[in-house]
Amino acid sequence: MKSVLFVTDAWYPQVNGVVRTLEHTAAELERRGIEVKYITPQGFRTLPFPTYPEIRLSITTRRILRAMIREKDCDHIHIATEGPLGLLAAAAAKKDNRAFTTSYHTRFPEYVTARVPVPTAPFYAWFRRFHNSGSGCMVATSMLEQSLKSRNFKNIMRWSRGVDTEVFRPYGESSLPAHLQRPVFMNVGRVSVEKNIEAFLDLDLPGSKVVVGTGPQIESLRRKYPDVLFTGMKSGEDLARLYASADCFVFPSRTDTFGLVLLEALACGVPVAAFPVMGPVDVLGESGAGVLSEDLREAALSALKVPTDTCREAALEYSWGRCTDQFLANIETADRKHRERLNSRPRG
Repeated sequence: MKSVLFVTDAWYPQVNGVVRTLEHTAAELERRGIEVKYITPQGFRTLPFPTYPEIRLSITTRRILRAMIREKDCDHIHIATEGPLGLLAAAAAKKDNRAFTTSYHTRFPEYVTARVPVPTAPFYAWFRRFHNSGSGCMVATSMLEQSLKSRNFKNIMRWSRGVDTEVFRPYGESSLPAHLQRPVFMNVGRVSVEKNIEAFLDLDLPGSKVVVGTGPQIESLRRKYPDVLFTGMKSGEDLARLYASADCFVFPSRTDTFGLVLLEALACGVPVAAFPVMGPVDVLGESGAGVLSEDLREAALSALKVPTDTCREAALEYSWGRCTDQFLANIETADRKHRERLNSRPRG
């Protein structure tokens, strides 16, 4: 494998699990001498996604995507999202009999229904056609794999996630304001309705609550919860120091497929409190690095007793190197299957 093309509708200035996964995987691929190229919304005219203006939808055509894919001439195409670029790239790749894989990062049907009372079935039918059209669909967890298989998704491949344990680690001093009372309960991520952040903010907990990140809900939540510290967007060591300053990381989302923030918190030695749903169940497993319960308040209070070392040890099981090993094995398998299908076609 000499080159990989990533096609994604999610890209900077967005900061989310899709962008960060592609960023870290690309860095690992390049360290191994594999060239990485991209097709992203940069360079296209875009429109805001209804009800979620931070997400931009690219305006283009299959002909343009087909020409771009041909020009980049990579050994493998990986399509990370089901947006306009992803859909058109898949159509273009099929037109040219090119192998491609996809990945299922976001439970988009559930995200939509969190905003508008519509059924998920039509969205899953659309997603199934898209992901089944490739040579493999990569997912991060066992629970997501089983969920998609139950909906007749095919060629599921496992592609886990990683964490930079040199940046995300325990730090000696707190970077939070000195006046904050302990214990500190923290959430990090996009501040939007599908993240269910109010389930955390409504909890009757001692000490203080901190929310790190930004998103469409942030101003309304600031007004509704004046006692909560909203730090805005943070990254790199600044973010890691904030994590390490917390006593418990509270993850109220019921719609995430994984939750990279879980690994980042654990790597900083901070225990997790979450609902027993996809993502937290897979990440925590039997590690003892957090508490899962439908009673999120009880989970948060119980998680305070988890030792820092237990959290750190759980995070060390994940690395971007191991994640990239899986990715490469998946695309090699997908390319082989694609060649076999082409060779089995009748000639003449």
